[in-house]
Amino acid sequence: MKGETVRLVLLGPPGAGKGTQAARLARRYGIPHVATGDIFRENVREETDLGRTAAEYMDRGDLVPDEIVIEMVTARLAEDDAAEGFLLDGFPRTVGQAEALESTLAERGTPLDGVLSFAVTDEEIHRRLAGRRDEEGRSDDTDEAIEQRLNEYRDKTQPLERFYEERGLLREIDAVGDVDEVFGRATGVVGDLAGSRT
Repeated sequence: MKGETVRLVLLGPPGAGKGTQAARLARRYGIPHVATGDIFRENVREETDLGRTAAEYMDRGDLVPDEIVIEMVTARLAEDDAAEGFLLDGFPRTVGQAEALESTLAERGTPLDGVLSFAVTDEEIHRRLAGRRDEEGRSDDTDEAIEQRLNEYRDKTQPLERFYEERGLLREIDAVGDVDEVFGRATGVVGDLAGSRT
């Protein structure tokens, strides 16, 4: 299916393995993996107008306003390599961002094909992140920090899931199992989404 146009958003809590699957899906379908963290770093490094503005907020420890994030992502999706599709990871994070993305894509006549939500139990997330903490010596993966990140994710993402569910775009992927199993489930869903367009 490489070369077929497919436009996706990926959702998933920390520890769901979303980043791993995003990279594999991007390779599988020959589309760019557009991660907001990468966009921020690139704009700041290249000292674009948006990058300089974003850096002012980040240097103060403030959240970068939605309109700046949206403008950065919109500019990235206008690049040539995203013409045949893209995989968005880390954006949108709020319903406001999702509405802005929907509006931009509608103007371009390039709506989303689907939103993949990688589902995993809280117990499994704690197990995975605790394992990562022990393996990598990560001090930021304490039980309290993990729970705080999960709560923040739920607060922001559950309304986002409802937003996409109402539009018939949300597809849940069981993210428990080995990497190949989860990848097989994800590609099966993407294949169904692409097939439903024809």
